[in-house]
Amino acid sequence: MSQANPIIASWHANADQWIATIDHGEIESRILVTNDAIVRTVTSYPLTSVLDIGCGEGWLTRALHHKGLQATGVDTVAALIDNAREKGGGSYAVASFHDIATGVYTVHKKFDAAVINFALLDQADTEALLQNIYRVVTDSGLVFIQTLHPLVIARQEPYVSGWKEGSWNGMKREFVQPYQWYFRTMEDWMRLFTDVGLTLKQLVEPLHPDTQAPVSLIFVLQVSA
Repeated sequence: MSQANPIIASWHANADQWIATIDHGEIESRILVTNDAIVRTVTSYPLTSVLDIGCGEGWLTRALHHKGLQATGVDTVAALIDNAREKGGGSYAVASFHDIATGVYTVHKKFDAAVINFALLDQADTEALLQNIYRVVTDSGLVFIQTLHPLVIARQEPYVSGWKEGSWNGMKREFVQPYQWYFRTMEDWMRLFTDVGLTLKQLVEPLHPDTQAPVSLIFVLQVSA
């Protein structure tokens, strides 16, 4: 059984809880910092089309659509995609990281960019997706990744890459089936990008407005032509 299975199973089990959490704005860091940060970063580049990979219930796809981009969202959880379609704004499809990496999910025209917002939770699936991102992004296209800032981990436990506990900690609703997620140090992120042929163009470190502590990292990467 792959490491991805517990993660995907947990998201299937918690789809309704996640939808309610996002609809009611119950994750403070997203409302105060990270939602606006990823939208601002993506829209600061001259793009026409964007693929939102691991889009969940589609809030980011809708936000980019409302900014005038041709935005498509994909997620492996059908219940999340169904909810995204009901809300409208952009287009949506059920597709996993594995579907993209292996070419099962195909596009008629490659996107100017892909955005992956807090969705790179598995080790092998992340590596396979980034290795094959050229299947859905144009030559010299961009990849935007937002992830937890490594300093958040460094303040709590040893700063080493590996599997971490606590996937649903801090949520207001009753989430079930917690799973481990794979954490990378900055050094290991840089090594991964080099290995898969992505070049770092920009690094953004969104800060909490009150504490001025870093909340997340946004990598802006370019696909090798």
